Amino acid sequence: MKQLTATGDYIYTYAYTNDEKNLCQLEMRSFFEKDTSSKIIKSGVAIDPSRSPFIKERVEVLLEGDSLQEILRQSAEVDMDQLTFKVIFLKINGLTEQDQVDYSGKRNIEREIGSAITGEADVHHPDVTFGLIPFEGRWYLGRYLQSEPVWFKHMKKPREYSTALSTRVARAVANIAVPQPEGIKAIDPCCGIGTVLVEALSMGIDIVGRDMNPLVVDGSRENIAHFGLTGEVALGPIAEVEAIYDVAIIDMPYNLYTHATPADQLGILKAAYPITEKLVVVTIETMDHMIKEAGFAITDRCIAKKGLFLREIVVCQKAV
Repeated sequence: MKQLTATGDYIYTYAYTNDEKNLCQLEMRSFFEKDTSSKIIKSGVAIDPSRSPFIKERVEVLLEGDSLQEILRQSAEVDMDQLTFKVIFLKINGLTEQDQVDYSGKRNIEREIGSAITGEADVHHPDVTFGLIPFEGRWYLGRYLQSEPVWFKHMKKPREYSTALSTRVARAVANIAVPQPEGIKAIDPCCGIGTVLVEALSMGIDIVGRDMNPLVVDGSRENIAHFGLTGEVALGPIAEVEAIYDVAIIDMPYNLYTHATPADQLGILKAAYPITEKLVVVTIETMDHMIKEAGFAITDRCIAKKGLFLREIVVCQKAV
């Protein structure tokens, strides 16, 4: 019988609103070095779908072919041994016309593949779930993993600001800053109430926070502890940071609740230069000239919308 071996490819499906599209695509580019408007993407990069606020599910490709008949033929060689299984045909919006299959057709195909596989099917509590999907004229079957909306649990915090980033935006920003966490040290030196810190820490990102306002430092610490997370949040300005980090995240909506001048904002950016190679800036106003003056070059960007309220997410690298 055929042993199922991963091909090394993954197919991800996405869900987002029109306002979230640009932010989602920037997160895609950070994860996969490419983006798409079709709400489905294939890549050799393995990402836990629960990391993204936009990924719905992931299929780790095991079988592929130019036709459904090829998938059926290969499925007939699969023996699940003692494991129960089920097959689901992914429901995806935005597939090309050649890849679309109606509801009854999907159910029939699920039954055909389930019947071809040797083993015990269990539609309620299977040991293994297989996902089937047609994409760009080919068919794929693989291990199915559904995203868990972890960020949703963080929406209600004990300490909140109305001007803080939403949990979805904060989670995407953390992913844009640190798409591959292994070996990466990050800092949020103007962390405010800790929205980005909570999302980053919940994904296992090695990040520390800092703020010069003692009230928000206390609030950030309380929010982190509330979700059972552990993270350091120091009191003080970014100019006092001495350690070196791989990436810094700076959310700059300062004029909403302080009286920071443009000179103050430039000072924050300049203070980031000695401590990091990569910088992700969140701002409600364009500050390209400040970023350049501080010694950074912009490598990517997007607009994150919330109704009429706009934020820029700007990805930068230390200029050569």
